[in-house]
Formats: sequence, structure tokens, C-alpha cells
Amino acid sequence: MNCSLELSIVMPCLNESETLEVCIKKALSFLETNSITGEVVVADNGSTDGSQDIARENGARVVEVDAKGYGNALSFGIKASKGKYIIMGDSDDSYDFTNLMPFVEQLRNGYELVMGNRFKGGIAPGAMPKLHYYLGNPVLTTIGRILYGSDNRDFHCGLRGFTREAFDKMNLRCTGMEFASEIVIKAHLNNMKITEVPTTLSKDGRSHAPHLRSFRDGWRHLRFMLLYCPKWVFYYPGIMTMVFGIVISITLTLSPVTIGSVSFGINTLLVAVALVVLGYQAVWLALFAGEAFSGLGVPSQKYLKLPSLDKGNRLEVGSIIGLVLMIIGCAGGVYATIIWGREFGFGSFDPRESLRLIIPSVGLAILGGQTIMGCLFVGVLDLVMNQVKD
Repeated sequence: MNCSLELSIVMPCLNESETLEVCIKKALSFLETNSITGEVVVADNGSTDGSQDIARENGARVVEVDAKGYGNALSFGIKASKGKYIIMGDSDDSYDFTNLMPFVEQLRNGYELVMGNRFKGGIAPGAMPKLHYYLGNPVLTTIGRILYGSDNRDFHCGLRGFTREAFDKMNLRCTGMEFASEIVIKAHLNNMKITEVPTTLSKDGRSHAPHLRSFRDGWRHLRFMLLYCPKWVFYYPGIMTMVFGIVISITLTLSPVTIGSVSFGINTLLVAVALVVLGYQAVWLALFAGEAFSGLGVPSQKYLKLPSLDKGNRLEVGSIIGLVLMIIGCAGGVYATIIWGREFGFGSFDPRESLRLIIPSVGLAILGGQTIMGCLFVGVLDLVMNQVKD
């Protein structure tokens, strides 16, 4: 896109007639005071209170967005904007649109994403609910920092700036409030140059309830963070569960274990084998997720680089491994049957000894079947993703 302006200030809007005028005037004043060629774009998401007319009367360009949602409004508004740089901010008069120069300076310095930090700049009394201040924002930001190796201290500040090229590269898809998290996550996945600047948060000037729903939207943010980290969600927990289950399974297959007055036998062995199967399934889910991300063109970072066989022969090699596991498992079952016939004439017997062999054998057979089906499903994903690319 040929950017005819340096800066576009994009505001999502849904029935913000009480505060929209002052936000637009502040933004236009900033552009004029700092001699920046720019525009104010109001992405209206179906207002019924005359917000559209207020925006036009005060010099903003209105982009009508029929698809509902915070993410939809911003996506369409940004795509319709004409600036080389974009700064997005809510139209409820909680952010100071007269003090955007720190964002512009960092964008001019080559940063691709500039985040506001409200905790550094100052949060006015009553501007942020205590639940968000002490729990929501700190917890979600900490999770984001751990999962994505981010240095950002305020993951969910609504005032942020980025370049046109960065927006195109991020390929943003979220339609709701999690759009804010997607920007940060996609920027990290694309190894963008990111920084943050202090910004203030004031109590919003509207009389109606905020559009944000704390628990619903908090969960949507968390869910999005987790979905883009298959290694943390599936792979690491799966490996730990498998290792724990394997150690217990091998120990109890050899003989029961007694610690003090507590004995661990076939019941514990059954649980241990179930943990191995559960952990193994989680590892496969991590592989499926990594394959899907690769096919969708999501940049491969260290937390997305999941172990996999060479694409040229992984289906065949994986299927052979699965078949071997099934054969070993079935062989264990056959051996247990032979012992049953030889020593008990296929009559009644104490199952505790035979189950010590049968349970691990069934577990191996299940793992073998999972391996074969998993490899086949990866093949299906390859076909689907190739169709998507075409």
C-alpha cells in the first residue's frame, strides 16, 4: 500500500458519543502541534448513538465495520488507514492522545512495535479496576513474558503503535479483545524490534459500562497465549507425565513396592501406564499443533520447533516404530497366555502376577496404535496445509 501520510491514529468505536469528540480533538491537536502529516480514523462497529456523525463533524474519517468485535473494528480501520505508522487507542478518553510523541519517535527510530506501559506512566485512581490492577494484568503479562520471552511489562495496554509493514507481517486474525494479545505475540514470533514507552491511563469519561468483560475476555487472552505455545501446553507436560509413568511402570512391573505401611502393586501400575499413554498423547498433540502452525506460515521459534521425523519418510518410519511397539505389546500378551495355560491349565488363578505383565503389554500396544494413527494424521495435515497454501 502506498502510504501518503506518516501517521494514522485509529480508534475503535461502539457508542462512544460522550467521549469521541474530545479524543478526536486531542489527536488532531497532537498532529498539528508536532507538524505530523496524519489522520484520525474512527473504526465504527455499529454505533447507534450518533458517534459516526460526531466523528465526521470533528474531522475524523469514519470506517464502517459491520463485523462485530474489537479485533474486527481495529483490523478494518487499520487496513483502511493511509499512514506509514499506526497508533491505536480506545475512544473512551482514558488515553492521552496529546502525548503520542514517544511512540512516533520510537517508530522513527526503527522499532516495529511500540507498546505503552501504564504502570510506568501512571494510572489515575479509579482508572483501572483493582481486579485488573492486582491480578488480571500482572498475571497475564507474566504468563506472556514466560511463554514468549517478552520484555514487555504491560501486555494489555490499549495504546500502542506499529509500522504498516509490521501490521501486514503479523497477519492478525482475532476478532475480539484478544486481538491486543495477538499483536504482541505475533510481533515476537516474527522477531520484530519491540520497545515500550510510559503512558498514562485516566478514568474513562463515559457513563455506560465498559465493553470489556473481565473474566470472559481475560480467558480469551489466556487461551490465545496458550494456543500459540504447543510446547508449553502439550509437549513439556506430556514428556514429564510420560517419564514419571515410565519410571513407575518399570519399577512395579519387576515387583511390588512397599514404603512403610503402604504397598504399591498392580493398581498403581495401571495408573502409571495410563499416565504414559496420556503423556504420549499430549506429545502427539504438540506435534499436530506444530505441523498446523508450519502449514499456516506461522514463524517457527524455539517453542514451536517440535521434534519430528524427516518429512520425506516420517510416515513410513513412524508407522514401523508403531508396529514394533504393537508387536512387543502383543508378544507380552501371548507370553502371559502361555504361562496361564502351562501353569494353570487355563483355569482360575491369582491375576496379580499376570497383570504385572498384561498391563504394560496393553500399554505398549496402545502406544503403537497411537504412533501409527498419529503419523497418518500428520500426513492428513500435510495434505490439508498444502491445499491451504495453494
